Amino acid sequence: MFPSVGRGMWRAAVHTLRTSRRAPAFRLLNTHDSTPAALADAETIFALSSGHGRCGVAVVRVSGPSSATALRCMAGLTHCLPPPRTALLRSITDPHGKEVLDRGLVIWFPAPHSFTGEDSVEFHIHGGSAVITAVLQGLGSVPGMRPAEAGEFTRRAFQAGKLGLTEVEGLGDLIHAETEAQRRQALRQMSGDLGRLYQDWSHRLKRCLAHVEAFIDFSEDELIEDGVLNQVDRSVSHLQAEMERHLKDERKGERLRSGVQVVIAGATNAGKSSLLNTLCQRPAAIVSPIAGTTRDIVETALDIGGFPVLLSDTAGLRDSSDLVEREGVRRARERVEQADLTLVVVDCALVATDAQQAAAFLQGHLRSVLPAQEQTDTDRCLLVLNKTDLLPEGERQKLDKELRQVSGLPPVCLISCHTDEGLQDFLTLLHSSVKTLCGDPLSGAPTLTQARHRAHLQQCLAALAQYKLYRDTDLALAAEGVRLALTSLGRITGRVGAEEILDIIFKDFCIGK
Repeated sequence: MFPSVGRGMWRAAVHTLRTSRRAPAFRLLNTHDSTPAALADAETIFALSSGHGRCGVAVVRVSGPSSATALRCMAGLTHCLPPPRTALLRSITDPHGKEVLDRGLVIWFPAPHSFTGEDSVEFHIHGGSAVITAVLQGLGSVPGMRPAEAGEFTRRAFQAGKLGLTEVEGLGDLIHAETEAQRRQALRQMSGDLGRLYQDWSHRLKRCLAHVEAFIDFSEDELIEDGVLNQVDRSVSHLQAEMERHLKDERKGERLRSGVQVVIAGATNAGKSSLLNTLCQRPAAIVSPIAGTTRDIVETALDIGGFPVLLSDTAGLRDSSDLVEREGVRRARERVEQADLTLVVVDCALVATDAQQAAAFLQGHLRSVLPAQEQTDTDRCLLVLNKTDLLPEGERQKLDKELRQVSGLPPVCLISCHTDEGLQDFLTLLHSSVKTLCGDPLSGAPTLTQARHRAHLQQCLAALAQYKLYRDTDLALAAEGVRLALTSLGRITGRVGAEEILDIIFKDFCIGK
């Protein structure tokens, strides 16, 4: 609950806010500062930007006020710098001994038209470790230069206003993307789709706050038109509805970013480890006819049709007096509770060919494997009937036909990990399920990709609820609710300040005219 503030104290605070334009009342830590003075004070940094390891071409990046000096020293340019953003073939030399280190391309990016917004240089050199080491040592000997810290180029781009905070996170996700769907989602976020959504909400919240503060400060002098607070009420309601819809995304964006948790579960000797090995196409788990071979969780990462999957094989579920196996069963049940999708593997020889008997057996088996809250959610489970190669062809076809007539069960696949029979149909169904869990990263509104976004948006909604709570009893506290909502949203985008609120006040209201 917000602390109680007297109206006189609030009006004094508002007056201070409006008269102290050089000292904003609130500001987040990561505000943009791209003034020439701020950029001039920055140190010049350098680093290998193309990743470590032997390669054909390596890119060394330099950024900061001494970039031009580094270019002249390393590329033997005594007079004019090369034309901006134009590749120039030069001998790369040691700044002191003038020994030729390599021959490669140099590109000059004068501020502010560079990735960081500062003067920048790129050296495109051969990717051998000796060449890279020599060039980095040469740059380190130039006065005013130092090696960059992790992520420092991107931090400078953010501080210069070249990238928003959500775009920075999208760039990081793009660098670490391992599947096609991850690449698409990260590229969309880096292009600014998610940032523009949050910036639009932030702009609307700033208007709401400006209007409420203006009403508090000037309504008694009849300088504010009627209906201003009603407009704020409507805007706050619309924002709440949009944020709530945004949060009801079933964690699709977060799931796509981190990988879909798919767990293989079932009784002992059903063929769970064989299924894991078949899917990852290598002997990741030990397979034997001895029941209870798998004791611990065996994990592997897969790309299923462009979507990231973290596949886990678990211990067979049964009662056991063996302490180690009991711990394995406990871990298996815990992993099933955490799963996004569970593959319940069943030995098809145990399933009767009669439809009613088969349905009763499989439903009972599901109850023994799945948590109670997931037993009715057929979208989060696939039934995999394994070892079809051990059934006569006629019996297998009859079982398949009978199961198609059973309702109330999750999707069922009949496969043989020994002969790969039915595997393609199973992979198609698995891909469809994973795609449903992740969604299409290119369609619809941009989705949440970070847990911190979700936490800040929930705080934002709580603050807007405080506005509605105090709207008719204490307008000062209601305004504080909008302010806290704006601050929570600003923690996602990386910036919000009181100066912007003042600009809206004086733009929207002709106060004192």
